[in-house]
Amino acid sequence: MLMGYTFKQKIGAVIFDVPRFLWSLRQAWFSRAGKTSWVFMRNRSERLVTDEAKKGAKCNWQWTSDLYITKVFPPLGRFFMKRALSDYPIILKGKPEKPSNNIDVSFIIGHRGIERLPNLILVLKSIAAQVNISLECIVIEQSMKEEAKDLLPNWVQYIHTPLPNPDLFYCRSWALNVGASQAKGKLLILHDNDLLVPQVYALELMKQFNKGYEVINLKRFLFYVSQEHTKALIRDEKLNISMPPDRILQNLEGGGSVAVSRDAYFAIGGFDESFVGWGGEDNEFWDRAQTRKVYPYGYLPLVHLWHASQPDKQYSHGRGRYTGEIFKKLMSISAEKRIKTLANREFGNPDYIRIN
Repeated sequence: MLMGYTFKQKIGAVIFDVPRFLWSLRQAWFSRAGKTSWVFMRNRSERLVTDEAKKGAKCNWQWTSDLYITKVFPPLGRFFMKRALSDYPIILKGKPEKPSNNIDVSFIIGHRGIERLPNLILVLKSIAAQVNISLECIVIEQSMKEEAKDLLPNWVQYIHTPLPNPDLFYCRSWALNVGASQAKGKLLILHDNDLLVPQVYALELMKQFNKGYEVINLKRFLFYVSQEHTKALIRDEKLNISMPPDRILQNLEGGGSVAVSRDAYFAIGGFDESFVGWGGEDNEFWDRAQTRKVYPYGYLPLVHLWHASQPDKQYSHGRGRYTGEIFKKLMSISAEKRIKTLANREFGNPDYIRIN
């Protein structure tokens, strides 16, 4: 398991990274004083920026990164995941505790196909376990025919968006825009169908929203669990902390799960539907979101379920190029100009998917 790293790299990790790693675990070993110390774990060359209360941390670099020490010594990842989830447990339940009226938050999840349906069901159960909040969850199935509708819990709102043509790759931007147009909550949680959330996730997002923040990213670490662990989770509906995660990811920013006030979402133009296929749409959206009042300091752990690779990731159907090229072109235009273009279009209409 460690053959990918040289002896010198392992010794360097022991000298420079292990002390910081042990410090991040100190609540469990010494006292309650370091309740969220794991939040500030980082790689040796990285820098974090904290909020005023020193509760959350913002990664002061551009792209995502894996926690290095747990890649060199994977068993340490188990201790780290156990430590984080002891502060913020992930629970699975069949339905929400509060009735769906006076909605506080709307979870919006795009979906396609039966293969990932078991993952989606687990994600919905982690959403159902949210405490002290009234919520709704909208699943948008983007497909030629309805496949998931009768297999979802009855508390979930289902929307089917038939494909304009059978060859259209999954368009995450379109799915999220359709869901946002139907959502009742003041705060929208734009969420992927493979991420389990801690029981206080929506509540913590709502706390920041009530402080006046319009765009909120509370993800600090994503624990990617293995295929074996995911199968066990689906079977037992319980996290097995004895299995180490495959990787621990930081700095996902607008990807995976992010909360946006409903007003701000439409004011900045929602997601850009020129990203047919997927990849890059979250980075472009996050850039426009910076024109609003943003809370970017993560302090919550999420768990990423294993699934087969998305075959159309980063490929833009009908263009013969990757969405990374679309991202590069759009980012040469100011956020203000992009917002003006997107905010004037109709939401939730497939004719507005810019595939030509």
